[in-house]
Amino acid sequence: MDAMVLKKPGSPLEWVQLPERQPGAGQIRLQVTACGVCRTDLHVVDGDLPALKLPIIPGHEIVGRVDAIGAGVEGLRIGERVGVPWLGYTCGTCPYCTAGHENLCDHPLFTGYTRDGGFATATIADARYAFALGEVGDDASIAPWLCAGLIGWRSLVIAGDGNKLGLFGFGAAAHIVAQIADWQARSVFAFTRPGDVEGQEFARNLGAAWAGGSDEIPPAELDAAIIFAPVGGLIPRALKAVRKGGRVVCAGIHMSDIPSFPYQLMWQERQLVSVANLTRRDGVDFLRLAPQIGLKTTITRYPLRQANQALADLRAGQFNGAAVLVV
Repeated sequence: MDAMVLKKPGSPLEWVQLPERQPGAGQIRLQVTACGVCRTDLHVVDGDLPALKLPIIPGHEIVGRVDAIGAGVEGLRIGERVGVPWLGYTCGTCPYCTAGHENLCDHPLFTGYTRDGGFATATIADARYAFALGEVGDDASIAPWLCAGLIGWRSLVIAGDGNKLGLFGFGAAAHIVAQIADWQARSVFAFTRPGDVEGQEFARNLGAAWAGGSDEIPPAELDAAIIFAPVGGLIPRALKAVRKGGRVVCAGIHMSDIPSFPYQLMWQERQLVSVANLTRRDGVDFLRLAPQIGLKTTITRYPLRQANQALADLRAGQFNGAAVLVV
């Protein structure tokens, strides 16, 4: 198998040929066809997250075909198309797992971070954390669903059912959430980097009622806001934009430091919460809903060997929607 491997945080990924791997008990092997490039991959590669396993193959928005099945696996077959997300394993026995909060597991493994991911021609996955995808839709277009879609969906649920929804950072996740919210007849207010006229037009084309820079005040009080951009300075701005009793959801795994802000911004029962990982139930619910919505992802395709370029373009905001590596 071939893979793009991170050997040292802050360094480019390296093209490496590795021996073919065999699935163990409870595991499957996939021939990868597409893998989305997520901002969390940037945090892993840039060293924003602690380097818990090196070398590592990044990538956790994986679509592929099962080509080997380990002992004890049920419900999956050779040749079936499946998706593998960020949460790649949980212990099932810690207090969080037994209470139904496997996203907070004390002993998890994360795809592309603490276990090898999908920037490769093949990968091994825990069969329990692989989602059957059916045969409708293009592999590359579906790949961003496995993180941008799932985390976006979980964030939207936690944000509540208010009508006026703000999205700060209009990247891969927000462009999916905007479509869901529009389908739910909500009003979306999209916040981009200041001066990003193209990104604002992109948001309006996806149904946003308003789009502007993150330094602007929206034309209406928001019921809730979701922050996808890893910028701590957006939290006071989002709190200022939501109504009394409104909720601000931080959707990223990493964020720059949050500046101090006056208590007045949180007073009157405004809430500030975070989203951590996902559950398998999130995946089942979202993947069932996506075809009903007619969800479409805007993607920029890169060959697997160009993973470093895809990461650089994501860092620089060179495209709308999501980047996807195709194998």
